Amino acid sequence: MNLFKRFLNPKSKADQEKDIPENADRGKYMPEVKLPTDERFMLNFKNNGGKFLYCVDDAEIQEAFDNILMENDWYEKQCCCFDDKLKSKFKNFNLEFNKSADADFYLSTCEFLVANDGSILISSNQIKERKLHDLPANFIILSSTSQLIDTIGEGLRGIKFKNKQQIPSNITTIKNFETQKEGDFMSYGSSTKNLYLLLLEDL
Repeated sequence: MNLFKRFLNPKSKADQEKDIPENADRGKYMPEVKLPTDERFMLNFKNNGGKFLYCVDDAEIQEAFDNILMENDWYEKQCCCFDDKLKSKFKNFNLEFNKSADADFYLSTCEFLVANDGSILISSNQIKERKLHDLPANFIILSSTSQLIDTIGEGLRGIKFKNKQQIPSNITTIKNFETQKEGDFMSYGSSTKNLYLLLLEDL
């Protein structure tokens, strides 16, 4: 993905100047150049206050998870998690897995990553019937680059396609440090979360 390669292999100033297109002096009435999905997500996600760790394989996922625990002193602490696969994946970190809102952090996957507003789309597949304010203030979300989409509408269609037998309930988005906008029903009941995103390259 373009953006992630740029983070891993930053160019020198001279190289960046070479990349400037000849038509860089665009008129003010020209339409804005639309950034790729991955770049828009990263910019908006970081503007929302999210913390991002890009990983190329499971070994880097484990290392990044370890660094998060170390940074926050979450070793041997309580972890709210509803996903048995995640409990197994991170079983070697001496965490006390439970379903309590009083846990030190919440560990989960997500449905999609929405580029247009940098939000995380989740449903009852991840949080059951809990509201966001009923979960711990700290989140660690495990996701992959194949879950990057442009809009919430695209995400809703994706959820419907993946769950043809029974569409999950409790669909909402997490937007860090962003005041809920009036009329934004997708963010109803949301609350600010200290969120780490572990993003696995799978494309």
